[in-house]
Amino acid sequence: MAIEISGLTKIFARVNGDGREVFRDFSLTLGAGKVAALLGPSGCGKSTLLRLIAGIEKLSAGSVVVPAKRIGMAFQEPRLLPWRSVADNLRLAAPGLSDAALDASLAAFELDGRGGDFPGQLSLGLARRVALARAFAVEPDLLLLDEPFASLDLALHRRLRALLAQRIAARGMTVLIATHDLDDALLLADEVIFLGGAPAQVKQRLELDMPREQRDENLTKLRTLAPFYPSSEGEGGGKSGSS
Repeated sequence: MAIEISGLTKIFARVNGDGREVFRDFSLTLGAGKVAALLGPSGCGKSTLLRLIAGIEKLSAGSVVVPAKRIGMAFQEPRLLPWRSVADNLRLAAPGLSDAALDASLAAFELDGRGGDFPGQLSLGLARRVALARAFAVEPDLLLLDEPFASLDLALHRRLRALLAQRIAARGMTVLIATHDLDDALLLADEVIFLGGAPAQVKQRLELDMPREQRDENLTKLRTLAPFYPSSEGEGGGKSGSS
């Protein structure tokens, strides 16, 4: 079943009594089993939309229908509990995780032998891998990723993107990625949804039919499908940003 967003309005209250309207009468349908990327500049509402879909934020009006029974989410910050080991952080999200499943979850993101480490011992790149492993550990029907490569250097960005692509391909599920990076969207998604404006609205939807394994070598060609949106640092630079 698809995710159905209908007539969504979201207003954040301000100290002075005014409200900041992020969405107004916003509607969007996301196909089941597809990978979609929400692409747009910082502050356009991408992260807010993910939190609304996850049920973390409350709607001001409208409806969001999410048929998924299990939702995995990775935030802009890894959000690991510092007093818990890597293994415990995964098991808190997936309490029934067996030792074998834990080892497989860590190995999928090249975290072999890191289960006993604590977040304070990890680099940002490793912490992001743990956050992604935790999101996958719940065996989600819906995976929500909020700027999963933010603040990483280019080499780490590319490596983690490749690992994520492998995991998405290995498990059938619906995925929604919020990013400001055109290359991430072009390399990972079946559909790119361009957001902009205030309140936010869909500016364009772009279907990508090219098989993912062919996209790296055709990235320059793919960028021409969105000439109005700048690519990042030539090929997926890891700039951070909140939205």
